[in-house]
Amino acid sequence: MNPESSPPPTMIDLIKVSKVYPPNIQAVSDVSLTITKGEVVFLTGMSGAGKTTLLRLISRMEKPTKGMVDVAGMDVSKLSERDIHLLRRKVGMAYQDFRLLPERTVAANIAIALEVVYCPRSLIEKRIRELLEQLDLMRKYNTRAGELSRGEQQRVSIARAVANNPEIVLADEPTGNLDAETTARVMALFEHLQRKGTTLLIATHDRALFQNTSHRVVELRFGRILSQSRAEGSDDDLFELAPSLLEEIEP
Repeated sequence: MNPESSPPPTMIDLIKVSKVYPPNIQAVSDVSLTITKGEVVFLTGMSGAGKTTLLRLISRMEKPTKGMVDVAGMDVSKLSERDIHLLRRKVGMAYQDFRLLPERTVAANIAIALEVVYCPRSLIEKRIRELLEQLDLMRKYNTRAGELSRGEQQRVSIARAVANNPEIVLADEPTGNLDAETTARVMALFEHLQRKGTTLLIATHDRALFQNTSHRVVELRFGRILSQSRAEGSDDDLFELAPSLLEEIEP
């Protein structure tokens, strides 16, 4: 078989996954979902549909009550606490509640993701500046995270999630606090990552993010997959919001 015709490897594989929280809250029920390398999938649904729970299961912040969660070839339920760092190196998570260290600067918050993989200081500095320029935050380099607006904190959380070029990026409502122009910057950054082979799973209420794409949209309702479809759009562009911004990212 021609290697070029081989299907891309599976990066995320959920098999009949359920999650029940005490006393008897069914957050996710019998979900099966396969996402391949370089694919972009939008996860949508009403609040409480199970989107955040799925992201937490994939990132091993939670363990499933039933079923298997395989990420980058690892059965994450079976990872020991000592080996979780192997998953963290492959998966970047942009949290809905940001999870920044408020007393540390913007640069220091982003640097954490690079320090844990022993990146040289010179490369850390270069990567931080690169991301802050792309997200229009360079002026906030030395500002403490606790002094930022919610939209600024959200962008810092995204920068930290993608800083070490993970194989998989999980983004939970990544544009929930952003205006149209800043949303376009985030989407251009995500498109740049996708073109480099990164797999992205984006949980969002904002249908405008995927209406002009041809990527898969998975809708959840009451913890179950209600539908899977592809929005109408061009395969050539992940987002049509700001091609000029993408040109700034891709020289």
